[in-house]
Amino acid sequence: MTGSTQAGGKHIVRKIVVDLAIMTVIGVILALIGPFGSFELPLAMRLVSWVAFAWIGYAIYSPVSLLVSRLHAWLELPTAGLWLAGAMLATFPMTAVVWIMNHIGGPVPWPSLERFFELYLYVFVIGGGITGFFVLTDRDGGNPAPLADTAPSPNALDVPRFLDRLPPQLGTQLLALEMEDHYVRAHTALGSELVLMRLGDAIAELTAIEGMQVHRSWWVARDAVEDVRREDRNLRLLLSNGIEAPVSRNRANDLRDAGWL
Repeated sequence: MTGSTQAGGKHIVRKIVVDLAIMTVIGVILALIGPFGSFELPLAMRLVSWVAFAWIGYAIYSPVSLLVSRLHAWLELPTAGLWLAGAMLATFPMTAVVWIMNHIGGPVPWPSLERFFELYLYVFVIGGGITGFFVLTDRDGGNPAPLADTAPSPNALDVPRFLDRLPPQLGTQLLALEMEDHYVRAHTALGSELVLMRLGDAIAELTAIEGMQVHRSWWVARDAVEDVRREDRNLRLLLSNGIEAPVSRNRANDLRDAGWL
């Protein structure tokens, strides 16, 4: 296991611990407030119930982040709409969990359609609200930076700072950067490695390598491009290591102006 992979693993564990601590605080606050008629229950029962709901909700809603990141990168859809759709989708299983937990200790009846969607609305208000809180606080970084052309620095012998983040066995011939969730996958001639940072920040550290951001989730070094493949109106850059990097339509003109196409 490489050093950056270990660091990435530690970050994930730390993030989960911090997120669960935040969810615990939210669960305690909801228990004290007692929304949706739960205030009539004893405080101890409210604390157990709401903290349990908060933790289970975290497990159900948190994968939405990966879904949004993937669809945003592949289809270039607006993140706001993807987050809303993802939260609405995750609310269905969370509503089922709430319904079942409300009938623990006895038979679990099938809810009527009207009762289910009434409960769905309550769950969405809380689950969607908490999801929105995590999105707005943006603790792991936002969207990638806009199109950037990283021209060579005046001192071409300078080693780009980003390369210091990679293990030595990957060498220094950087071919491309690919966004993966909150990570950047660096593709070199000798392999690839995940680095915990935003794509825009990684591009800012490549001042000594000529390249362009060709897609919301891709930066490509100019020397790495061996061919251009066209499928209808879609363009893909074939790199020297066999990987194909997509070119978004709104960036194709910039590549043509730069003489890439």
